[in-house]
Amino acid sequence: MRATVVLLLALALAGCSIDVVPSGSVPGPPPTAADVPDETSTVPVGNTIDSTPGPDDQETRAGDERTAVSITNEFWSRWFDDQGRRYVPPEVRGGYVGTGGPRCAGEPSVPGNAYYCPPGNFLAWDEDLMRAGYNQIGDAWVYLVIAHEWGHAIQAQLPDRFVSQAVELQADCLAGAALHGAAQEDLVRIEPGDDEEIAQALAAVADDFPWTDESSHGNARQRTAAFQKGVNGGVAGCMQM
Repeated sequence: MRATVVLLLALALAGCSIDVVPSGSVPGPPPTAADVPDETSTVPVGNTIDSTPGPDDQETRAGDERTAVSITNEFWSRWFDDQGRRYVPPEVRGGYVGTGGPRCAGEPSVPGNAYYCPPGNFLAWDEDLMRAGYNQIGDAWVYLVIAHEWGHAIQAQLPDRFVSQAVELQADCLAGAALHGAAQEDLVRIEPGDDEEIAQALAAVADDFPWTDESSHGNARQRTAAFQKGVNGGVAGCMQM
């Protein structure tokens, strides 16, 4: 599959379209904890997602968020099962706006951010962040953000020796491993689309939102390399960072 080239779009290479096998049914509100399937659930099928950058549609974006949650959780559930290890899915508290998100260890949410909270084992994101990336990059942005934050939840369940000091870049790596792995397992189909350069779009998002802040997450080259490492080497490759 040509997932490598396509998925790197969200790290400043090119645009894509994503034909998703599993999905939620009718687009609705952002995902909540109830949207995370348990380890015995099956993922529904039949949705096609157009990732062409364009005007944001809240219902469509909410459906993409639910689908991204579903396939990412399903991949990690299978991976932990293959390892003979217990998997504890993070709670998904969906989107918030500004400082209206869930508090983590007493700290308020940060506008324009997406985060994983270790003490509460939950992840959340600002819908303004999702909207900005969705408008300028396409729906693959949603998949990247959610898979990255899920990567932090996975780090919290790994033995310390496997968690890199470069935690943000390792989360990018785990996102690449999860999304490419989901494609290999037929949870999601990823196909090349229009060859649109989006580096400037991603830079514009980075100017306004802390989630893409270079000082904490690394520059575009470092993030691309980390994501590629996950695509090429899978989860095992990410343990060697």
